[in-house]
Amino acid sequence: MKHRFEVILALVFVVLFAGFCHWLQPGSALTQSEVDRYIAGYEQNWPLPADEKARVMANMRAWGEADDGNPVYMINLMGYYDQLKRLPGLPPFEGTPTQANELYEDKAIPLLLELGAYPLVTSEAQGVQSPDHVELLGEAGNDNLQRILVVRYPNRRAFFELLSDPGYLEVMPYKFAAMNATLVPSSGTLVVPELRFALGSLLLSLFLLIGWVRSARRYRQPAG
Repeated sequence: MKHRFEVILALVFVVLFAGFCHWLQPGSALTQSEVDRYIAGYEQNWPLPADEKARVMANMRAWGEADDGNPVYMINLMGYYDQLKRLPGLPPFEGTPTQANELYEDKAIPLLLELGAYPLVTSEAQGVQSPDHVELLGEAGNDNLQRILVVRYPNRRAFFELLSDPGYLEVMPYKFAAMNATLVPSSGTLVVPELRFALGSLLLSLFLLIGWVRSARRYRQPAG
């Protein structure tokens, strides 16, 4: 076959693209029994004070029961504590709250990727640093906003599954001990760039480039 290499390369790229899309696909909505199972596990394993845990569990249950099966963009608004809090399940740690959160994120991000989730934005806040706030515009309300993280989950099940992972539960206390975090789930009505389109464009460009290089080499070869 004259163009055997190009055909094989095209098939490889198609398989790569299909696998990537499958990794990112939304999937189905959570069932009531799944929500009940996840919440029961959180109540047993999360290192939170009883009153705070009850509030968080109620919010998690309501959000899980309202699942539409679509991707979620989780906005994390975080502020470091002055000193590391001592929580049940937190091993001895002599570092700062910033270092504790770095340890948490280094361990958590690989777990995200396994679930088809990934961080879109990780950033330190750059507002006007003052004793009270970092906002440039708007009413002061989150007066300890120092770090922002936006994570794309393929669905709510992936988020619930992450919070049930034994590996995640090992590092979870580091985040709770390091900072006060507000999590805001978003539907992501407009997200640029969309990674499926970006990968598809990259693979197509690479395929055309390889084809052009091979054609140019054949053209330059002397006949005989």
